[in-house]
Amino acid sequence: MIRFSLFITFIICSCSDNKEVELGDEIALDCIQHTPIETKDEELYGLEIVERTNKFLPFTKKLKVCGITLVARNDVSDQFMENIAKTIKEIFITSDFTDTIRQQQLLISLLQYKTLIPLFYSENWSLNTEEEHQLDLLVEQYSMCDIIMEGVDNPTMEVVEHILHHVSDIGLHYTYPEQWGLSKHSALYAETQKAISKEYYNVAQYGDIENEDVRNRVILQEYAYWIIYTSWDLRFTYGPEKSEWSIFSSAELSSKLEGSYSLFQQTIPKVMTRPRDVTLNSFLENNN
Repeated sequence: MIRFSLFITFIICSCSDNKEVELGDEIALDCIQHTPIETKDEELYGLEIVERTNKFLPFTKKLKVCGITLVARNDVSDQFMENIAKTIKEIFITSDFTDTIRQQQLLISLLQYKTLIPLFYSENWSLNTEEEHQLDLLVEQYSMCDIIMEGVDNPTMEVVEHILHHVSDIGLHYTYPEQWGLSKHSALYAETQKAISKEYYNVAQYGDIENEDVRNRVILQEYAYWIIYTSWDLRFTYGPEKSEWSIFSSAELSSKLEGSYSLFQQTIPKVMTRPRDVTLNSFLENNN
């Protein structure tokens, strides 16, 4: 297993754009637990309060919401944790359009595969040797696919993107394996290949990930995020202006990559909802 702390440092700092990169057939499930734990009548839609704990060292506090556990050190504000939890709660709100059985399957997957999202303060966060060891021990026990940082540019995108990485890598992967699975046989894989070939999705920046199967997982993970984020029409308001993804709106996505938009339409509205603007704007307000 690639060390989580070193891999995340790479993801934050990598800016390579001069390597030939292709999406290969081998996809690592490196950030996902493979054996579900037993659960006992858990409240799938619960939203807890921030609680101090030593269970998740090097993190010192936690907040659980909809089967996901957020963990942070003391430098991350409680308000930031609560706003993230509120965003997750709104993503899984139920409505007349919700397939509650399928949505509950997704939340159960997040819970059973022990989804854990680490939060850090700023891009300059660091860990000492003991903390790195503690973090790597958490990787062995929990599904951890990225981090969320407080106090960075494009804060709303930062939050939504990394929530979606965990929801797609774990929840959608296990709930919709044929559509969203991290597999060469999934619709997500086929649509990612199409987007790359049509030059709407430039994956060159991932060329520095030495493990090809890990690189392939990241490429699929990022594309899943772009499909959902774009279909929710969040990019014009919350950025980014420049990225590896050249499409800005749901209408443009529908026109240029109809299969990707159909993948979204046929599944996501049944289990997930775009968070409210007032909730998303809270990250902008608290970032000033």
